[in-house]
Amino acid sequence: MSPASPVPPDPRVPPGSVVLITGVMAAGKSTVAEALATRLPRAAHVRGDAFRRMIVSGREELMPEETEEARAQLRLRYRLAAAAADLYAEAGFTAVVQDIVLGEDLAAFPALVRARPFHVVVLAPGPGTVAPREEARAKDGYGPWTVAALDASLREATPRLGLWLDTSRQTPDQTVDALLAGLDAARVEG
Repeated sequence: MSPASPVPPDPRVPPGSVVLITGVMAAGKSTVAEALATRLPRAAHVRGDAFRRMIVSGREELMPEETEEARAQLRLRYRLAAAAADLYAEAGFTAVVQDIVLGEDLAAFPALVRARPFHVVVLAPGPGTVAPREEARAKDGYGPWTVAALDASLREATPRLGLWLDTSRQTPDQTVDALLAGLDAARVEG
């Protein structure tokens, strides 16, 4: 296997920065985060859900009727993802964090990350796009949730922080292009 060609730096995304990519399940977060990371010369893809899966005993999944323990585990997952992002940023990588961060959790997330610049990108394809994607996936991410209910949580209960992209008619590469073009709007302080 030959080594990959070096990726030229992109001044819009300096090493040491963090980009959070969020949205509902099947919005394309994993694909877009990976595509963005491959376009940068030094980048790490931090998958927030990996921290959830690390709990092998005593894990409580977040359900529509959430428990205090499930909420505490979700906050722990966010803190772990933010800490990993900060460590990658400190080492000169751009950390691309991908997770479902909705509602007031999105407003709280920037304070968990020390590295700056920090960017928030919300992938917001319509439910008519998400539902067929979810049906086509091998995993059942929604469980007791419905596409409509989670979409409503995104659109009605999530603050308009960062850059929101309706990716319903975009390929992953087009989404990354739009993300990079709108990075100034994605920048969040605090």
